[in-house]
Amino acid sequence: MYSKLPLIIILGATGSGKTKLSLELAKQFGGEIIGADSMQVYRGLDIITAKVKKEEQLGIPHHLIDILDPHETFTVLEYRNQAVNIIDKLILQNKLPIIVGGTNYYIESILWNILVEEVDSNSKVIPLDYLGKDETLSSQLLHEKLKTLDPNMAKRLHPNNKRKILRSLEVLYQKGKRHSEILKEQHSSQGGSKTSGPLRYPNSVILWLQCDKKTLNERLNHRVDEMVQEGLIDELSNIHKQFSNCDYTKGIFQSIGFKEFHSYLMIEETKRNEEDGMKILQDCIERLKMVTRRYANKQVRWVRNRFLGRSDRSVPPVYNLDVTNVTEWKDNVSDRATEIVKSYISGTICHYEKLSRIETVSNPNADDETYTCELCNRIFVGTFQWKIHLKSNKHRKAIEQRKKVAKGSSGDL
Repeated sequence: MYSKLPLIIILGATGSGKTKLSLELAKQFGGEIIGADSMQVYRGLDIITAKVKKEEQLGIPHHLIDILDPHETFTVLEYRNQAVNIIDKLILQNKLPIIVGGTNYYIESILWNILVEEVDSNSKVIPLDYLGKDETLSSQLLHEKLKTLDPNMAKRLHPNNKRKILRSLEVLYQKGKRHSEILKEQHSSQGGSKTSGPLRYPNSVILWLQCDKKTLNERLNHRVDEMVQEGLIDELSNIHKQFSNCDYTKGIFQSIGFKEFHSYLMIEETKRNEEDGMKILQDCIERLKMVTRRYANKQVRWVRNRFLGRSDRSVPPVYNLDVTNVTEWKDNVSDRATEIVKSYISGTICHYEKLSRIETVSNPNADDETYTCELCNRIFVGTFQWKIHLKSNKHRKAIEQRKKVAKGSSGDL
């Protein structure tokens, strides 16, 4: 859908101030906020998932937050369908849609017309007779099956990547069309590229909140301490009582923080305040800080790779907002963001420069074909990883070893 009214996407590491900026912009431009956090869609764990408090929402409508029970599953396709429906309605009502989030694949599902919208969510299981085997199939056997049905796709997937292999088989089963063919059509469509389809909303703008790494790490550590003071332990303990046999791969239990406190939650309540219990609690808190910092770094890398590091991909303009110094928030963040949004609403030239594309070493070549090193008995996806391996010390040593063995064999003759 094309609209003069832009779609605003606020990105940034956890703890960078995305919620604060979204509220400021929504209030100023009469917009509404759409969450893009895979854990905030669940009811409960408000502290650990850092949900904006009701009293802090300023009466601004928030969508796709607190819509599911903790044990429910919610696919990216289901999220995409609901989010796009909300965005389209807001645009028709001339209300500014503001996406705020930290779940990468949620945001990508909205921005690009990618394969996720080609697959019907009602049929997630492939019949066993379609695979011709039982459900204990190894990823290698599934890869062989894919190789016979969609050889081009099989070339792009590592034989150990069972999830992606099953995904390709699922696409073929549901659509009656090879996954590789659908991707080819998607990429060749107007605005598409080899790494994605065209932008769903061409008039989109990304506001990227960036912070000095040392400062951000200090903030994240402080944030965890604040969560503990606000009642994090009681929150986790209560939901643990409610769902004692929780699966950390499903629903809200995937949230950062829950599994980090598992060892503490398994202690009898009467013993948690004892010396050993308090030591375990402190270890859990430190673990949560470490995982949170690691996740923040991952979010930064994602923005660089997905939005700035792929020159052939259609991406919205990305504007950097420096949130390092909170005392300069108004000048560096609030006022700048306001001017950027105003320029896109009015269709005038934005006086702030968008970020340029960058070359990133973590961005592999678009060629996703797999390469097999018989010598090292390893498989690599893409020429980028393949070339790195060929230059590695391990591969060179393997070559030297083979030469020694060959020389020794010839000497015995």
